[in-house]
Amino acid sequence: MEPMPPHLDMIAPADDPTDALSAVPAAGSRRGVPVIGHLRFYYGPMDCGKSTLALQVDHNQARQGRRGLLLVHHDRSGRAQITSRIGITRNAIEVHAGVDLRDLVRARWAEGTRVDYLIVDEAQFLAPVQVDQLAELADDVQVDVYCFGIATDFRSELFPGSRRLFELADDLQPVQVDVLCWCGLPARFNARVVDGEVIRAGDTVLVADTERESPHLDKAATVRYQVLCRRHFRLGDLGPTVAAQGQLSLA
Repeated sequence: MEPMPPHLDMIAPADDPTDALSAVPAAGSRRGVPVIGHLRFYYGPMDCGKSTLALQVDHNQARQGRRGLLLVHHDRSGRAQITSRIGITRNAIEVHAGVDLRDLVRARWAEGTRVDYLIVDEAQFLAPVQVDQLAELADDVQVDVYCFGIATDFRSELFPGSRRLFELADDLQPVQVDVLCWCGLPARFNARVVDGEVIRAGDTVLVADTERESPHLDKAATVRYQVLCRRHFRLGDLGPTVAAQGQLSLA
């Protein structure tokens, strides 16, 4: 047998770039790579299935033996739960603006309960500091965070919570379910409608499909939301069966 050429004899097997396992780091090297959780934001207009998706993600995670918490603020039902328009409902923890989400997770740890992930529905109503807390939980204690919410309010301006999620989230995912305006075009603007008229001013937080006493009206005003394309949102046009009111002035 002929001897191996000297220049090949000097290459150690571990240094061979053609080795199929050469790209796999040693165990010690893997320990040097920080393990972090992920902060994801799934967003879209009303009626696109965000709450349904939130409950599906929770189901998939739980099937794999992971333990999580469901959080919500201002669910449409008015209760501490996540409700889908297709009839799926799960109990959740109501988190108002004063709740420190890190303390919520620490309390579960103190009880001996593992927390692998958080599902946060109606995430647009989070305070910006709460979004910072979610990022901290993902980075420092490897909790995966899944947020679901609306990006813009009835004035077409970003909710403070949504703005902070756009700034901090690892992944931004528009919900891939088409919502259509009455004209058939894609719709992403959530118009607030009071007694058949598009309203451009008022409280940012007002749960849909409610009756609320208005100081400007003699009786309870019927408040609802309708998702419109940009053009009909600008015009305040709710469709052929409703007179177009509240046209947005560009002056």
